[in-house]
Amino acid sequence: MRGDPHRGQAAHGVSARTTRLPSARGAAAGRRIGIGLMNGLWHPRVLGGWRIPASGPVILAVNHAHNIDGPMLMGTCPRPVHFLIKQEAYVGPLGRFLNAIGQVPIDRSTADRAAVTAALGVLERGGVLGIFPEGSRGAGDFAALRAGLAYFAVRSGAPVVPVAVLGSSGPRSRVIPALPPLRTRVDVVFGDPCTVGGGGRRTRSVMDEATRQLQERLTDHLAAARRLTGR
Repeated sequence: MRGDPHRGQAAHGVSARTTRLPSARGAAAGRRIGIGLMNGLWHPRVLGGWRIPASGPVILAVNHAHNIDGPMLMGTCPRPVHFLIKQEAYVGPLGRFLNAIGQVPIDRSTADRAAVTAALGVLERGGVLGIFPEGSRGAGDFAALRAGLAYFAVRSGAPVVPVAVLGSSGPRSRVIPALPPLRTRVDVVFGDPCTVGGGGRRTRSVMDEATRQLQERLTDHLAAARRLTGR
């Protein structure tokens, strides 16, 4: 997400999009599909899955180095996940599928109020919201966090669980060059939950401090995950 999601006006076409609460049943179905696909194509190794609270709102802050990172989380997290996904992915059959499995489209070029409302709705009903806090696929090192993660954490009060996906951005498959080699190991490491907040305030200084705290926590978790897995 770019900037503070609660500032500014939505771009033409975004505000007109009907805000709807993503389907919890759809996310549960998506999790079952993810389990089958990810375990069928690769060898996921989940470390620290017990750190995910068994109930109540949770935000997963995930590093993002490859397109399989989101599906990998959906297939390895102990609970169904609703991810914020760039609206450019919502084209044709893929868009209909993402809607069916309870994912949340977001326009990253503006303050997308429909996406913010839907994401907060997921947390208000005690669900799991997945966010790539770097905003887009890159080095996957949490070097630059956008304000969206801090906004949702402060606004909802939900705990943030750092997640490191390691092994997805290595050598490519000879069969399908866009993917990691099939049947290789991909590590998914969950960290300890943390909370940030400003006593209900969402001032610029509160958001800046929350972003700083979260970046420090996520960077530390990634370093620990690399030591643990040897990656």
